[in-house]
Amino acid sequence: MTNVEHIGLAVRDLEVSIPLFEKLFNTNCYKTEVVESEKVKTAFFQKGETKVELLESLDANGVIARFIEKKGEGIHHIALAVKDIQTEMKRLQNEGFQLLNEEPKKGADNKLICFLHPKGTNGILIELCQEIE
Repeated sequence: MTNVEHIGLAVRDLEVSIPLFEKLFNTNCYKTEVVESEKVKTAFFQKGETKVELLESLDANGVIARFIEKKGEGIHHIALAVKDIQTEMKRLQNEGFQLLNEEPKKGADNKLICFLHPKGTNGILIELCQEIE
């Protein structure tokens, strides 16, 4: 792992949240994107080396909608950048971590992604992400 790639925040409504975080971070949202496979719409901010991803559910029964229903808006996941996602997935499985997907899938912001089950990471959802070249 090279660094924290971004922090994902679950929000109810991007139309409300984007202006709020633009004021808070004193910077504009640089990208919005729909990720059909995850049934979410995302919005990205960058301040220095730090990126924040806002996630709005596109499905009332989607992962983000269920998360907000259970825990409210807030931190959903921490994404860690990796150079070789396949190698890192194998390493973590060998260390006893449970992967939520057996193969990397395409995520937002031109990334291949894989999530680790929060039961093995002190309740924190961890996302591995590798830039697609």
